[in-house]
Amino acid sequence: MAQAYIAEQLFDGEQLRKDVALTIDGGKITSLGGAPVADAIRLRGLLAPGLIDVQVNGGGGALFNNDTTVNALGKMSAAHARFGTTGFVPTLITDQVDVMQKAADAVSAALKEGVPGVLGVHFEGPHLSAPKKGTHEERFIRPLSDEELAIYAREDLGLKVVTLAPENVAPEDIAKLVSLGVKVCLGHSNADGKTAAAAVAAGATGFTHLYNAMSPLHSRDPGMVGTALISDGCWCGLIADGHHVSAEAMTLALKAKPRGKIMLVTDAMSLVGSDEMSFPLFDRVVTRDGDKLTSTTGELAGSHLDMIGAVRNIRDWCGVELTEALRMAGLYPAQFLGFDGGRIAEGSAADMILLDGDGQVRKTWISGQEVFSAG
Repeated sequence: MAQAYIAEQLFDGEQLRKDVALTIDGGKITSLGGAPVADAIRLRGLLAPGLIDVQVNGGGGALFNNDTTVNALGKMSAAHARFGTTGFVPTLITDQVDVMQKAADAVSAALKEGVPGVLGVHFEGPHLSAPKKGTHEERFIRPLSDEELAIYAREDLGLKVVTLAPENVAPEDIAKLVSLGVKVCLGHSNADGKTAAAAVAAGATGFTHLYNAMSPLHSRDPGMVGTALISDGCWCGLIADGHHVSAEAMTLALKAKPRGKIMLVTDAMSLVGSDEMSFPLFDRVVTRDGDKLTSTTGELAGSHLDMIGAVRNIRDWCGVELTEALRMAGLYPAQFLGFDGGRIAEGSAADMILLDGDGQVRKTWISGQEVFSAG
């Protein structure tokens, strides 16, 4: 059944507009602009494209590594929808191959069942660098094998992302992954600039959580950070939570990269959208202190960030216009993933959010269905 709205303000992904009529039918935007219909619902606030998160480990009390089920993906979807996420890539950090297989099966089933917002799967590891492992479990870090390749080759997983360390995966294997439809990101790596550049030349198009768990920029070698900043064709994820990256470092990245190549990610763990204060991660416990997550072994362990919080932070801390911050959280991740998202346009999926004057999410729609309302 068609539903008509009039948006007091509308950001379509490119420009701001006022008093815009739109109609949704069959999960898509069927008309935009023109004369409003008589029974149109007026939306007060800013209607904007839904937010897209490339790196989501958990939410709503569910951590994907601990619960590789469709039910867990549903909890993650509902939790992050409260904060404007209409599309996300469930992320499995370094684990055993059987856990990877179960995660792949869960994503495949979620896509078939139409779990709102699930776009595919992100395997962050296990082909990483032990010296830059962060909170990943070192005993599970390993070279690329035929078992993992068989998982990455599956065609029922939607959008596929793999984060790897280029010093441990050869350029020809990176090219192989790309040929299988995988978006290859570089991360958790101690590689020098030459090795990182070779991976980019082989087809890698992303850098996972820029600055974090990667070799720094030096005067005589760009390392991973410098290579990320000078690789104009690559996207870089930023965790804008105030703990992973400083405002100054984020500002530098924004100045160095071409517009459209910095995307906001959360790296969110299970506590987002829940009242819990800790959770198990392998043989450790991760504890929340405010909005900071720390493992019992001392390192940061993901984040307690949500996407609309990242939008507000990059706006407030780095002086980014709200519309550009929304692109960084919607349009640019969609472009990295290679699908038509982050826009409000005729024919596009009706994935939208309604923001109030404080930048808080009041409503979220996924494929035209209202999945969250603040009342």
